[in-house]
Amino acid sequence: MAIICCLLILSSFGLIAQTAEEEKPKNWALTGYAKSMQGLFSTSFPGIGSSVFTDNFLHNRLNFKWYPSDNITFRAEMRNRFFFGEFTRLLPGFKDNLKTSGNDVLNMQLLNIGDEVILHSILDRLYFEYSKDKLEIRLGRQRVNWGINTIWNPHDIFNAFSFTDFDYEERPGSDALRIKYYTGFTSSIEFAAKAFDDPDEIVAGFLFKLNKWNYDFQILTGWSYSDAVLGLGWAGSLKQVGFKGEASTFISTNDSIANSFTGTISFDYSFKKGIFLSAGMLYNASQNVNADLFSFELSARNLYPYKWSVITSVSYPFNPIISGNLALIYSPVDSHPLFFNPTLTYSIAQNVDINLVGQILFQKVVDNYESPTKVGYLRIKWSF
Repeated sequence: MAIICCLLILSSFGLIAQTAEEEKPKNWALTGYAKSMQGLFSTSFPGIGSSVFTDNFLHNRLNFKWYPSDNITFRAEMRNRFFFGEFTRLLPGFKDNLKTSGNDVLNMQLLNIGDEVILHSILDRLYFEYSKDKLEIRLGRQRVNWGINTIWNPHDIFNAFSFTDFDYEERPGSDALRIKYYTGFTSSIEFAAKAFDDPDEIVAGFLFKLNKWNYDFQILTGWSYSDAVLGLGWAGSLKQVGFKGEASTFISTNDSIANSFTGTISFDYSFKKGIFLSAGMLYNASQNVNADLFSFELSARNLYPYKWSVITSVSYPFNPIISGNLALIYSPVDSHPLFFNPTLTYSIAQNVDINLVGQILFQKVVDNYESPTKVGYLRIKWSF
């Protein structure tokens, strides 16, 4: 707790320094946010049974940027979370998952596990970037964002993310080298390689981007663990409807692992009154049999625990300070899982928001359609 308090004090000093008048322009910046989130869970655990649990955690983030020259940028971002509550204490595997979540080859985390509380601090961004003319070189912990679609990204071979993890807007990073060269105004070639300490953990690839017929295309070729990867993606529109697609083929070199294909398409449309509607579909050949939506093994090879899934979402700004969103994901498998995700956002001030978030899973159990997992969150966020 003392570490978080110190970090919050440090961020406050940084905010004061940013607003103070200086004779010379600063070559650095410090920003971030602080959150408080409470959760109410209704679910069941093996050996515990069905019950209702509460959970709480505090979340602070510090983003530091330094510009030592016109061509060089240094970036360091730290994520600090303080967990306390029944769900944290009782959820199977929660503490073990924290030890590996967000960390890569280099150990840049502090984990303090107590009987009632958990403190987790991690540097999820730490890199130098050199840019000049058409060349960009970035070395260190960073997000290699090769995806096109909003929900599922088969091209995200470096750091795939889960749709259910709504509280991690920045998304995971990787210890990697990334080199990008712009071959034209809308075209580029990019190489990225992830650090590894075991040959079986090699992840590297090339990404080619170009624009043709008013569409942005990208071609992926690379290596991900034991798979050779080939991918194609596009983003454009069909008249006034946005149209995106992204797919990857995973060719395994391990005889015990089958080849796989993951593909997704999506459509979106904005109405005049601010309503935004989107719909999409995912085909995931590497489905997890009997997997759980909140605990399956996530990767670009396996973005969702079911073979087929369709999603539809609608968002609407009720007024300048209140907006809502509703997302539904349905998978036509034996249990017919339906993920229901409503969100309501209220902006108290320019830098203060309140969110109400629901995550409800329905599925068929024998002859009944039940909801084994229901989660509600109240989150307050202050950005500085």
